[in-house]
Amino acid sequence: MTVTHIVSFGFNRGTSPDAIKKLCDELLALKDNCIHASTKKPYLLSLKGGRDMSIEGFQSGHTHVFVSEFASEAERNHYVREDPVHRAFVEKWILSSDSIVEKAFVVDFVAGQFEEK
Repeated sequence: MTVTHIVSFGFNRGTSPDAIKKLCDELLALKDNCIHASTKKPYLLSLKGGRDMSIEGFQSGHTHVFVSEFASEAERNHYVREDPVHRAFVEKWILSSDSIVEKAFVVDFVAGQFEEK
């Protein structure tokens, strides 16, 4: 059961394009830098992202979106709760007192699963 993990960000007014690019580059590098504890290999199945381009107008200030996939809920849970590389990214870019991120939105789902688990 593949778990899709979606993250979107809105940045503080005045944040430089270079700072945003650095965050985006570091986030995309998680695909190769997050290593499974037992296999010693990267475990994210996929990770992609880009700048919002919707014409619908419901972005609520979110400008950049990233979509990753995990082979299981357990691997997604490890990534969110335990992976030291991911935790360091979150600490640096999201939770730090000088974070450039004004808002973040995260949702996860399993395709075709609509009932509450």
